[in-house]
Parts: sequence; structure tokens; C-alpha cells
Amino acid sequence: MKKARLSVYLDQATMRSLADYAARRDQSLSLIAEAAIASFLSPDAAERQEAIVVKRLDQIDRRMSRLERDGGISVETLALFIRFWLTTTPALPEPAQAAARAKGAERYDAFVAALGRRLVRGPKLRQEIPEDVAGDVDTADKSGQ
Repeated sequence: MKKARLSVYLDQATMRSLADYAARRDQSLSLIAEAAIASFLSPDAAERQEAIVVKRLDQIDRRMSRLERDGGISVETLALFIRFWLTTTPALPEPAQAAARAKGAERYDAFVAALGRRLVRGPKLRQEIPEDVAGDVDTADKSGQ
């Protein structure tokens, strides 16, 4: 197929970019320019770009949903623990408070060490909770249970 000749003037930065790209691909400047122009003029170009953007937005949406879910699990876990702790822990008399603080510090250190091990090895709490728990809870709330 016979090709038509075209002279194009490019600024220095664009020319350097074109030359670098052609060198990396081990192709001629003319071939790279022709492919770029064909892609630019293709009626599918906009649709392909839109599809790529939509795919990326879907991925971001899924990640945001997971973050939202994980944040909700964290808040509910903490709230449940605090409620349990407040309702089951009796107040200590003054003489026992110093010993309780020391024991609390020891237990906290053990807790932090256990948390570190679990975060490294897993499984994560969010992995133990099924994805559809929220749907089950909503159904139970509406039925009055």
C-alpha cells in the first residue's frame, strides 16, 4: 500500500518524547506518529478511554465499599466491647486501684503483642465476618427480632 507524505512541525519537547518512545520500542518515528494519529482519529478512542475510566471507577467504588464496611465493623466492635466492659466491671476500692493499674498495664502490653501477631499472621476479623451480615441484620431489625 502506498503511503502519502506528511510534514509536521513539533515543538522540541514533543519531538524528544516521540524520539524517546520510538527508540524504546525500536520503531521508526513515522510508524509511532502514524499509530498515534490513527488512534486519535479512531471513533472508538473515546469509548475505549471511557471504558477504562469506568472500570477504574468501579474498582475504586468497590474499595471504598470495603473501607466503609471495615470501618463500620471496627466502630461496632469497639462500641460492643465498651458497653460490655462498662456493664460488667465493678468499681474498685481505693487500696486496690494501684494494683489494678499495674495489672491493667501488663494486660494491655499482652494485648498489643497479641494484636501485632494477629495482624501479621491473620486471619483478620473482617475476613471472619461474612459480607452479607448487614443484610441479615437489616432483615432481623425489620421483623422486630
